[in-house]
Amino acid sequence: MTSKIADFSKLCVHTQTTRPWGVESCVKNYSAAGIHGITIWRNVLENQNLTTVKALLDDYGMKVISLCRGGFFPSVEVARRESAIDDNLFAIEQAAAIGAPLIVLVCGADGRQSLEKSREQIAEGINRILPAARSAGVKLAIEPLHPMYAGDRSAINTLKQANDMAELINSDWVGVAVDVYHLWWDDTLKSEIARCGSLNRLFAFHVCDWNLPTIDFLNDRGLMGDGCINIPQIRGWVEDAGFAGFNEVEIFSEKYWATDQKEYLEKIKLAYVSRT
Repeated sequence: MTSKIADFSKLCVHTQTTRPWGVESCVKNYSAAGIHGITIWRNVLENQNLTTVKALLDDYGMKVISLCRGGFFPSVEVARRESAIDDNLFAIEQAAAIGAPLIVLVCGADGRQSLEKSREQIAEGINRILPAARSAGVKLAIEPLHPMYAGDRSAINTLKQANDMAELINSDWVGVAVDVYHLWWDDTLKSEIARCGSLNRLFAFHVCDWNLPTIDFLNDRGLMGDGCINIPQIRGWVEDAGFAGFNEVEIFSEKYWATDQKEYLEKIKLAYVSRT
């Protein structure tokens, strides 16, 4: 059992972490477990009335930390790039409707062109949606992904690249998200965290663990303490950089999705208190 004096005031759980649940089950069960931070993935908003979702969140005292995900800007096809812009503009509308102050951008890549070209298209895409985001009061966080995803999910693979792009765009509405799963291996991580912190561009912090061995590089993430990431150390760097936001548990795991989700939520709480 988790300690009665444990502090969950900065704990946020992503709806994708408990993927078997829809948005209503996530909200009700997180709240019942004493977790009032939630990041909502857009799949759970499909076919939902956003006004009803917002009322549900308010009724259960939930604080929406962010909406996941926007991005996927690059393509060699003009029509696909334009479709991505439209989808990101829709994501901004969704975020505003449910009270999400931030959209996390999984920026995208297209293996049919160079990484440099994909990065140019990412910057162009962010600049195109930025006026709408600013108008809606929704910030945008560039999330660097592990290099294994460079071919199709993101051409932004280090925190340095994310910081460089945020500084190039140079807007208070554009910053970065630090996810330990994607960045724990980087020997410049501490200095790059300090860099974005000094510019007030550190917008989000995501935690999980890297299993040894990992049997699926997408859906075999570990609960904090399962694997080899020094999460407390990285959390310390983030807090030293001035970040005072939520610690967001983002776990994709076929193993944990197959278990009782209420029991899993209690394991998340215990791991958060003892190993994060």
